[in-house]
Amino acid sequence: MEKKKISDTDYCVSLWKYARFATRAVKIGSTGIGGENPLRLQSMTTTDTMNTEATVQQSIRMIEAGCELVRITAPSIKEAENLRQIRDSLRQLGYSTPLVADIHFTPNAAEVAAGIVEKVRVNPGNYADKKKFETIDYSDNSYALELERIREKFMPLVQLCKENGTAMRIGTNHGSLSDRIMSRYGDTPRGMVESAMEFIRICREMDFHEIVISMKASNPQVMVQAYRLLVHEMMTEGMNYPLHLGVTEAGEGEDGRIKSAVGIGALLEDGLGDTIRVSLTEEPEAEIPVAKILAEHYVGRENHTEIIPTTIPIDPFSYSRRPTRTTLNVGGREVPRVIMDLSLKERITPAMLFPYGYNYSVPLDKWNLSDMACDFIYVGSKPITFAIPGTLGIIEDLDFYTGAERHYPLMSKEQYLTLPTPDTLHFIDVNTSELTGGLIAKLQSDGGAVLVLSSDNRHALASLRAEVFRLMNAQCEVPVIFRRNYETGSTETFQLKASADLGGLLIDGLGDGLWLRADNVPSREVNSTAFGILQATRTRISRTEYISCPSCGRTLFDLQETTARIRKRTDHLKGIKIGIMGCIVNGPGEMADADYGYVGTGPGKITLYKEKEVVKRNVPSDQAVDELIALIKSGGDWVEPPQGD
Repeated sequence: MEKKKISDTDYCVSLWKYARFATRAVKIGSTGIGGENPLRLQSMTTTDTMNTEATVQQSIRMIEAGCELVRITAPSIKEAENLRQIRDSLRQLGYSTPLVADIHFTPNAAEVAAGIVEKVRVNPGNYADKKKFETIDYSDNSYALELERIREKFMPLVQLCKENGTAMRIGTNHGSLSDRIMSRYGDTPRGMVESAMEFIRICREMDFHEIVISMKASNPQVMVQAYRLLVHEMMTEGMNYPLHLGVTEAGEGEDGRIKSAVGIGALLEDGLGDTIRVSLTEEPEAEIPVAKILAEHYVGRENHTEIIPTTIPIDPFSYSRRPTRTTLNVGGREVPRVIMDLSLKERITPAMLFPYGYNYSVPLDKWNLSDMACDFIYVGSKPITFAIPGTLGIIEDLDFYTGAERHYPLMSKEQYLTLPTPDTLHFIDVNTSELTGGLIAKLQSDGGAVLVLSSDNRHALASLRAEVFRLMNAQCEVPVIFRRNYETGSTETFQLKASADLGGLLIDGLGDGLWLRADNVPSREVNSTAFGILQATRTRISRTEYISCPSCGRTLFDLQETTARIRKRTDHLKGIKIGIMGCIVNGPGEMADADYGYVGTGPGKITLYKEKEVVKRNVPSDQAVDELIALIKSGGDWVEPPQGD
């Protein structure tokens, strides 16, 4: 790829026209990644690598679910050598899917694996480097000497990969940046990129180009910024290596799916990504259908309606919320608001608010609110005949606007431009195709307006983003709530599509709220998805966050069972981040982003962390959850669960 002049904000082919970033094709055995190949789906085994039969059977389940690359951990030479038995067994059974050896701390294991499997994954933060949370003051000379030391450790593996036709993934993890990188670049996306680029440059010096790159983090915002910055750096230096996408330690269930879709989707929207893995704390074969839905969401995306380009007014490599004025409780420094839709109901009753976080107690004649109580209900033309909760707003169509307390009108563009402007908070429902200069001018001077922006464009995120950019370029600080309707009978499909369509906008600080509707999805799930997207983008915290790894052959306890036990005891702790790690590979690093950590450090032994500091070592696993609760209490972050929970 030739070097070309790029702007300071370039990180993809176009922000306006969907097109995949043209990467070089890399062969993993008989499977191509990058180039004109489709998005490839992969996962990782959770069995003990020394248990050949269990690993083979799990690999088969993954392959039959649609997995196109099977990754297997090889923490030492003995596991690396056993990859041969696993490979041969799979081939004898008729399965030719490429195998990937996952290496962290052991260069000699990587060198063994390079002669057996089709691809080796190395983590620059662990491979010939160290992480002890030490700050080191490097001079340019001492830093250069460290790079030379790493070069000497890494070159033998590169040479073996060249000789054996073995591909390599250079996989940086936010949670395992080395002390050397942390000392110079900090715990930043820039540090992640530089960690990988050091290894990439060695590969290029040796004329080895069969490489794939990843920039994983448990925080989708960090992950997205790191990938964008990596591509910007590659474009600057004339590189175009394929990208493997994933949010590491995403967790389980709805949370894991939404968090993964937010991060992966934000990049796929801009044409970045050649292979994906959805890291769930579930059986690995359960990851593949989720990845498949995400990949299929972009098939045919290039055939979208034209989006008119505009000036880019943001820095895509760092977070800054778009400045908007505060209109009642929307915009400004207020958290993004959630609007739910009851307009299709024949009659609205108090019980209908229950899925949206409001539970009315008849005996007590009072409302109980959950942490995921929506902020507004849209009722259209339907009357409200009961006393509403004190924190809830009602949005009515202008023709049926009652003027009652905490009731607000929704206007069309035509109504807004031709009728008198209401004195109270009012919402203007506009499609991206309707945002004209005259409308922007009126919104600019209207302190009571909130813009509800929707798009019929197949490339909805880019269409919505372009119009918000136009508002920013016009210095119009009207708050914007994004509205999306979905027609799907699958809750999971709705969750994934909504998260992919809207997550990238919030990661870039562009939204003041969400209005989701999916008529065939349970109301509770629609509401929960909206709050889940805000949680995943770190723009509104409404629940406990679990940074939970997906398990692998290094895991030292039952992650699914342990995560369920910890969640049962702690899921009422709004805003607390708890890391649950099967081993020490990324555990200590990810603890830096978590408030409390639970990390396997030996068979039946757990180490507990407060942020990145070790508090208790080698706690017996049957006592560890109780000890974690005690640690949260001693840290002052414990609250008793609500009665009845």
